[in-house]
Amino acid sequence: LGNGGSTLHALRCLEEHYGDQWTSLTVLLIHSGGYSQRLPNASALGKIFTALPLGDPVLQMLELKLAMYIDFPRHMKPGVLVTCSDDIELYSTGPTETITFDKPGFTALAHPSDVAVGTTHGVFVLDPSSFSGKGGLEYGSCYRFLHKPDVETMRQSGAVCVRERCPQLSCPGSQGDSGMASECVYTDSVFYIDHSTAKLLLGFYKQMGTLCCEIDAYGDFLQALGPGATPEYTKDTRNVSREDSGLVGVRQQLYSLLQGTPLNVIVLNNSQFYHIGTTEEYLFHFTAESKLRFELALQPVAFSIFPDTAKASGQLSIIQSILEPGCVVGPGSVIEYSRIGPQVSVGKGSIVSGCCISFSVDIPSSCFLSSVSVRVTGGVQYVTIVFGVGDDLKRSVKSLSDLHSLQFFGASLPECLDLWSIEASDQLFSSEDTLLGLWTARIFPVCSTLSESVRVSLNMLSSVQHKSAFELSGFQLLSVEEMLTYKDVEDMLKFRRQIHDEICLQRQKEKSNF
Repeated sequence: LGNGGSTLHALRCLEEHYGDQWTSLTVLLIHSGGYSQRLPNASALGKIFTALPLGDPVLQMLELKLAMYIDFPRHMKPGVLVTCSDDIELYSTGPTETITFDKPGFTALAHPSDVAVGTTHGVFVLDPSSFSGKGGLEYGSCYRFLHKPDVETMRQSGAVCVRERCPQLSCPGSQGDSGMASECVYTDSVFYIDHSTAKLLLGFYKQMGTLCCEIDAYGDFLQALGPGATPEYTKDTRNVSREDSGLVGVRQQLYSLLQGTPLNVIVLNNSQFYHIGTTEEYLFHFTAESKLRFELALQPVAFSIFPDTAKASGQLSIIQSILEPGCVVGPGSVIEYSRIGPQVSVGKGSIVSGCCISFSVDIPSSCFLSSVSVRVTGGVQYVTIVFGVGDDLKRSVKSLSDLHSLQFFGASLPECLDLWSIEASDQLFSSEDTLLGLWTARIFPVCSTLSESVRVSLNMLSSVQHKSAFELSGFQLLSVEEMLTYKDVEDMLKFRRQIHDEICLQRQKEKSNF
């Protein structure tokens, strides 16, 4: 469905559940996170439940969202506020300035960003007569919305603002620079749909019956709005993850439906938009000297047992985990919901999630390790995903002869398959369509215990690093895609609860001893 299709489906569920009463509701609708292919430790449970290195016990992204938007409902007419689960908006407004969602049509928050940031976000072409660029908060109207435009398109469309209209505070890279750095664009984050427009979209969904393609709530809804909107975007499928045959037709229908609907913009001149949707962003914001880490006071050790004898070098992030004396964690690494034994060494810039590591091992730098509980036939079993943090799980090829272009921890996939005694065939991939990639490759062994699952996956990785054979032919193998079909959420939460309870017990003991 895509996040646009799921938005329409959620509107239908609201109407079915509340009947006519839903016309008076103010709704917060958060997209829980899709497949999360660029941050796979959030794939099984959803990005909205990403743990933050903050709070005692730790907060998840959901709680942070509720805290950030706590003032909105008081100044909001019935309608729907739509937001993603992997972004954080921090802003400062004057004592008398309030963010109000009360206009017909769509109303979006806009944040000043570097021009380069605009190429991966939605960008507003603001109506200059309604906007001065001064003050903390301004209400204006949007002439046209651009979705992930290139720099030239932003310039030609009039989306680029000069520095005087973009306070230094909010424009990364603009301090004291010249040329390009003195410019910014206004990018999107949260948007509001008033009730009558939401009803219009729901009517469209009912009329469609079954959606046959992925719709993007940002690209496909917002590009139809504003007086400068044109239907050209309906045929542009460059930014689409799956190109379905019906997409262009559905976009054209949405364009006809929404054309002429106003796009109001609340410009937050003194604001910052943060995205935590990729392994790179996740590691940077949680472990480096990032502005977000400072602004939210993110903690290096949050609700964890981290003894003095556990060695840590440099910035790191330990979230609801139990680390035993003697283990070593390298700088720039994140450990969440895990038990790390005394003879474990974790390298630099790695992510370890949901793992139990009770044996002696050196986890290499830039390693991604995440365990998932599954039920394939009957009882609970375990699979551990292992990759390089920079490996591209979204990348796919159409034929077996192109598999060499897929990289697993610095080696080509065919090289890895040879070392693991796995034959490269169509049966190796779980996808029903012809997309062959790391996401759909059946390469991860199913094991009876959590610890054994981590051990076997690290042996796979070690064989690739040392170019030594490690046979996987005796194991049942799953792809990441299949793990999400067979996942046992209850068992994963049970493991997290056990860690939580053990930390609480340890703290009680420490208190009574004290």
